[in-house]
Amino acid sequence: MSDRLPPLTALRAFEAAARHMSFAKAAAELNVTPAALSYQIKSLEADLGQPVFHRLNRAVALTEAGRSLAPGARDAFATLSSAWRATKKLNETGVLTVTAGPAFTSKWLAPRMYDFAQAHKDIDLRFAATLRIVDFDRDEVDVAIRFGLGTDKGVYSRSLIPEWMTPMMNPEVAERIKTPADLRHATLIHDDSINGFGFPTGWETWAKAVDLDLDTSHGLRFSQADHALDAAISGGGVVLGRVSLATRALESGRLIAPFQTGLMSEAKFRFICPAGHEKRPHIAAFEAWVLHEIQSSTKFVEGRRLVDPRDLV
Repeated sequence: MSDRLPPLTALRAFEAAARHMSFAKAAAELNVTPAALSYQIKSLEADLGQPVFHRLNRAVALTEAGRSLAPGARDAFATLSSAWRATKKLNETGVLTVTAGPAFTSKWLAPRMYDFAQAHKDIDLRFAATLRIVDFDRDEVDVAIRFGLGTDKGVYSRSLIPEWMTPMMNPEVAERIKTPADLRHATLIHDDSINGFGFPTGWETWAKAVDLDLDTSHGLRFSQADHALDAAISGGGVVLGRVSLATRALESGRLIAPFQTGLMSEAKFRFICPAGHEKRPHIAAFEAWVLHEIQSSTKFVEGRRLVDPRDLV
């Protein structure tokens, strides 16, 4: 028996039909007529010497041979597609696609993009603001910036911004909040996005760090860090804000962080890309720029007392 493979078009037609379990949907995906797709599958069956589909009245079902062939065909085309995308990227030295969470994108990346564009006019930067786990072999992404615990295996990963939180408010609210005790009369803004990242770093923990009896059961709650910061900027209350995301607002004076005590977070931002890709010119340039920019947030730690929540247990 010959091990010669059938034509690639016949295998592609079979893989699409097996995935959709529909000749019509497979034909639409491949932009061919159902008759043409049926011909390709019949050609495959002729080479194989047995049918791969049962043709029913208004449906199709895989035969034993079809069930045997389908997983391998699916994996083979997925591998081929991944290799094709990776190879095409070798020529796209001027395009850099970055994915980051919505909060980091809106509060950290977006305000700085003009500066990057002016310094690197040869790089076309594209963003995907999402928290979805990235698959570098499948997704059209060069770099991911992620926040969380743990380590990243099988990729290049570099820690970026040490995260810490401290009370923040706009200048008008700051006129009424002179001491931590004044927070008893303020609207507290809760950023729930930090929940689940190690030891608690919310208002209750911060109050414990400054030995303050504070009712933390009230206030506004947000699931996104940028929304919580926006509420504080607009005068909605006092937020226990993440300094990494609030840097520009603190620099411009839209937010004020008047108290000495801050809470450290176990979680951190990481710069992630496929192993070895960090040496590619456009990725290396972006990483160097990010590392330079994050230095602006380190000035806010001067004179602060940063408390590890684990020391309060």
